[in-house]
Amino acid sequence: MVVYTQEHVYRHPWDRVTAAAWRKFTDPASRTALSHVADVHTLHRRLDSDTGRLQAARSITVRSPPLPFILRRLLPAAAASPNGAALCHCVETSLVDAPRRAMDVVVRNVSLRGLIEVEERASYRPHPDRPDDWTQFRQETTIRCRPLAALAAVAEKVENRCAERFLQNSAKGRDVVERICRYLEAEAAGAAPSAI
Repeated sequence: MVVYTQEHVYRHPWDRVTAAAWRKFTDPASRTALSHVADVHTLHRRLDSDTGRLQAARSITVRSPPLPFILRRLLPAAAASPNGAALCHCVETSLVDAPRRAMDVVVRNVSLRGLIEVEERASYRPHPDRPDDWTQFRQETTIRCRPLAALAAVAEKVENRCAERFLQNSAKGRDVVERICRYLEAEAAGAAPSAI
């Protein structure tokens, strides 16, 4: 099993960063950077007007990097592609507590769980040193290769390869959120360019 944690400080206020995070997958300019994301659908969302809390769930389909031969042999034919990649379906659940300025996101794969389990937990909070100006982002990811657990060396290689790809994609996602934050900042100032 591989577990890693990343932290990032957005030099933008919490409301702007969380608005950008919601737009990350739907922003047309993000499609190149997030090319591993094949599809996103909102499954449900519910706003509790008494507490100001939003609960939402989205379905996210992602393309994996080319998988090692041994893993491709374990995939159902429908999940594999000729280049060795696979489509993986995930569910993202989010809880936004606007009065407390807290957003928590959990993403888990729902397909390929017999092969690999991935859970990503992220939180967005006002930065303790500059709560009105900056946002602290924290992400913890756990990756576990199920069928190869008995073959520890092989499982470790697969988990590490997956972790490398997740780290790369996380960096791309943060870059997209940063770009959207700059756009929202310019928009609020009345000078939003057509593309940033």
